[in-house]
Parts: sequence; structure tokens; C-alpha cells
Amino acid sequence: MTQNNWRYFFDEYAEKYDNEIFTKNTKAEIDFIEQELNIPAGSFILDVGCGTGRHSIELAKRGYSVTGIDISERMLSIARKKCEKESVSVDFIQANAVDFKVNKLYDACICLCEGAFGLLSEGEDPFDRDIMILKNINKTLKTGSKFIFTALNGLRMIRLFNDEDVSKGKFDQLAIVESSPMSDYLENAPDNIFLREKGFIASELVYMLKIAGFLVENIWGGTAGSWNRKPLRMDEIELMLVSKKERKC
Repeated sequence: MTQNNWRYFFDEYAEKYDNEIFTKNTKAEIDFIEQELNIPAGSFILDVGCGTGRHSIELAKRGYSVTGIDISERMLSIARKKCEKESVSVDFIQANAVDFKVNKLYDACICLCEGAFGLLSEGEDPFDRDIMILKNINKTLKTGSKFIFTALNGLRMIRLFNDEDVSKGKFDQLAIVESSPMSDYLENAPDNIFLREKGFIASELVYMLKIAGFLVENIWGGTAGSWNRKPLRMDEIELMLVSKKERKC
């Protein structure tokens, strides 16, 4: 598959997204993000992989100046309608996380709930792609600014699969990459188009962030709706890294 298939997936999934159970605790999630960022209202925040804007809009309601980036125009269309309904302003931009461009430096960046990280095109190297995302985010931030993101927990993913899954091509045990037919998630999607997602272990992410000019401050469990300063559990779906820009990459 190509990255356009991810765009297709998220365009088709857009109307369903806000009905998912993991989207129901936005205020509590932003309470936690605010504590971790610890920056004043009015600060500029970049939301990479913003989807339908639930985090972007809640941050804007609290007085931050927010830019949201997403690959799916349908997701962003829903986000813009929500902004109108709730009388808040967010600058939404349709772009790929790998190569988006903005015209200002930000005080913080978030990339949450599989907003962009680990979503692979066919034949794409997961480390090369995601390091490109990290380096691109680095360029948008002021030195010392915080970057908070979540990624799929590779520990859990490894425990879900077995050798038979490896032989059938469902799981790449060397790269920690799961492959699933898009039709598992979308009705009427072709069975021969696959979604590839990479799980990460913490040491991989720490090293990738170091390459991209970030220093990791904390690693927490990343379960949507219950973010807190607690250690990652083996079977949590995601892990969260709190880092800051240490240098230009």
C-alpha cells in the first residue's frame, strides 16, 4: 500500500472517529497535557496528526494558539465544523507529517493517539520514516520546547502474535510491524490492501528522539483517557514519551 491508502482509510473513518470509546476523555487528557507542558496560555502549540481536532480544540478553548496538521481532509473538515460550532479558532492544515511546513516556531508539540507515528506505507522503513517525522517536528520548535507523543506499545504487540502469524505475514517479528487487511476496519475496503503499523519499545524511541535532537524526560503509560505519571504496563496499547528539544537536528 501507499501513504495515499492511509489517507483513504482516515477519510473513510473520519465520520466514525468521534464515536469511538477512546475519544470520550478529551478534557482529562488535556488536563494532563497542560500539566506536562507547563506553558502559559497564548503559547503556540502544534498538534501533529490532529484528526478531528479534539485535542486541538480543547487546547484552543483554554487560550492556546493551536495549529493542527493531518493527512485526512475529511478529518479536518469535521474539525473545522466543530470549531465553528464551539466558536474557537484553530489553524488546520492538510499535510503529511513527514514533510509538512509551517511559518513559525512553536512553544510545544503534541502527536497523540497514533496521529502519525508508526503508520507505514508498503516497503517503507519504519525507522527512516518516523525519524523524518521527528526531525521535521524538531524544525518547528523553539529550543527547550516540549514534545509529547504516544506510539503503539511494542511489548503488547509482541505478546499478541505467534510464530504462525509470522509465517502468514501478519507480523514482522524483527521490525515489530503488524499487517492487517483494511477490510478488517472498513466495510467495502479491498481485501488486498493492507494497513501496516509499527509497535515500539521505549529504548527504540529514546534513541530515535536523540537522533532527532530531543532529550526524553519521562516515559509513561499511554492508555487514552487515563494518562498519568505511572509506569508503562506490558499490555497497554500505547506508551507516552515526554521530551524536549535539546538542539537543532
